[in-house]
Amino acid sequence: MTEHSADRPEGTPPEDITAEGTSHGGRQDNGRGAAQETPVPRAPGRGTPHDDGAQVSTGSDTAGTPGAPETAIPELVIISGMSGAGRSTAAKCLEDLGWFVVDNLPPALIPTMVELGARSQGNVARIAVVVDVRGRRFFDNLRESLADLEARHVTRRIVFLESSDEALVRRFESVRRPHPLQGDGRIVDGIAAERELLRELRGDADLVIDTSSLNVHELRAKMDAQFAGEEEPELRATVMSFGFKYGLPVDADLVVDMRFLPNPHWVPELRPFTGLNEEVAAYVFNQPGAKEFLDRYAELLRLVAAGYRREGKRYVTIAVGCTGGKHRSVAMSEKLAARLAAEGVETVVVHRDMGRE
Repeated sequence: MTEHSADRPEGTPPEDITAEGTSHGGRQDNGRGAAQETPVPRAPGRGTPHDDGAQVSTGSDTAGTPGAPETAIPELVIISGMSGAGRSTAAKCLEDLGWFVVDNLPPALIPTMVELGARSQGNVARIAVVVDVRGRRFFDNLRESLADLEARHVTRRIVFLESSDEALVRRFESVRRPHPLQGDGRIVDGIAAERELLRELRGDADLVIDTSSLNVHELRAKMDAQFAGEEEPELRATVMSFGFKYGLPVDADLVVDMRFLPNPHWVPELRPFTGLNEEVAAYVFNQPGAKEFLDRYAELLRLVAAGYRREGKRYVTIAVGCTGGKHRSVAMSEKLAARLAAEGVETVVVHRDMGRE
């Protein structure tokens, strides 16, 4: 993924090992404005709730008054390394695995971020922080922050992204941007200065990944191997009903057409209702081919989902269309989302055009 433009000052190139850019710090909304969303029930998340107002402490300490439950100190990963070596891709991978990711946080604020995570009642159990030369005026504070974390018995790991000079030069030249430390010199001068600045941190790293010959998928696979544990990387799906007369969804990965089924719009007693109505849904699924379509398409999605996971794709939008996006597509979207949720896919239903008529 690219370095985020909101955090990137002039002169800093995007990472070479790229995927589509996104903001860190947990999942964001899908940006579909007024579209109606129906969350599909899912298994409870990780982490055990704890009382608010707790201080960061060791596992044997308690927060506040005697008898208060122990606070959960978040697990911490610090991502650093050479500019252009893939820091943003590594951060995005951890975000997809459920980590709370903060990009370009000044090192002096890392202990504060851990403390806030400990006060989150278990909602922020794992924090990843990207530290790089964009915050070079704060970089001298990193050693002090690491010592502070060690004194607090915070479990932390340092991931360092490395790459050869030749690969980094090629990446910077491909995006036609200067190295953030080259000043009036050449790209190789900036790379040399950064290596010297990061030398001590590289020596302290728990994991060093050389990305010289890696593409984005290979880097993600290495991160998954280190941090996913035995769990299979999670796939998140958005099932979106829509009306063809309002246009195709621009963000759809897969599109299916329900107009092969009879339209409840032409049944006077069903016309005022939507596909969320039980009678409308029953009418749709009593039509020839409806149940067969649901069964076979759900089976196809099972195959596709497995391939997406292997290729490192974590998000998929499935658009289900009918004429107006009110009856057939809504009913099918609800059933399809329920099938995906039963397969362990985190699923959200969005009815884009319901209510527009």
